[in-house]
Amino acid sequence: MSSHTVKIAPSLLSADFANLAADVATCERGGADVLHVDVMDGHFVPNITIGPLVVEALRPRTSLPLDCHLMISEPDRYIELFAAAGASWISVHAEVAHHLHRSISAIRAAGCKPGIVLNPMTSLDHACEAAGDAEFILLMSVNPGFGGQAFIPGFYKRCERLRSWLDANGHSNVEIEVDGGVNLDNVRSIVDAGANIIVSGSSLFRGNLAANIVEMRRRATA
Repeated sequence: MSSHTVKIAPSLLSADFANLAADVATCERGGADVLHVDVMDGHFVPNITIGPLVVEALRPRTSLPLDCHLMISEPDRYIELFAAAGASWISVHAEVAHHLHRSISAIRAAGCKPGIVLNPMTSLDHACEAAGDAEFILLMSVNPGFGGQAFIPGFYKRCERLRSWLDANGHSNVEIEVDGGVNLDNVRSIVDAGANIIVSGSSLFRGNLAANIVEMRRRATA
C-alpha cells in the first residue's frame, strides 16, 4: 500500500459532454480531488475526444486540478497549449515520447505537474528511468482508447513491483495513478497494490455521481 493520500479522479470521458459544467460541479460536491481529462487523437489510440479548447472552457468552472492525460502521438507539440489552456497535471505516454526527459522537462517548464504513462504491456523500466523527474506514474489497467473496458488483473503485480521499487530507490515521493476499469469492487485491492490516484469513469458517472465518489473513497480507505 502507498503512504500517499488517496485521491479520487473522476474521468470526464464518462461525463455528459452537453452538461460538462454541471457534472464538474457534481464532482466537486462529491469531494473529488482531481478531474481526469482524456485527450485522444485518433492516431495513438482509436478514438478522438477533446482538446485544449475544452480544457480552457473548464478552467474557470472549477478549482480542482485538471489532469490532462495525453493519449496522442505527438505530445510535445501540445504540452504548452494544454498548459496555457489551464492544465494542472500533464502526462505523456512512454510509448510515443521518444525523448521522455525532454517531454517531462517541458511539462515542468510550462508550470504543470509532470507524469508518464505506461500501457499494460510496456516495461516498468521506463517508469524506473523517469522516476527522478516525473511526479507521478500512470499505469494503464486497460488498453487505452475507450471508456468502460474491463480491468486487466495483471495490473496488481505491476503496481506492487513499481511501488516497491520506487520506495526502495529513493523515489517514495512519486505517486502511482491507475486508469481503466476501476470500480467500487476492485478499488481497495488497487490501493493495496500501491496506487493512490484513482481514475474512474463509468463506475462513478453511472447513477448518483456525488454519492459514488463518496462511496469509492470510503471503500478505498476503509
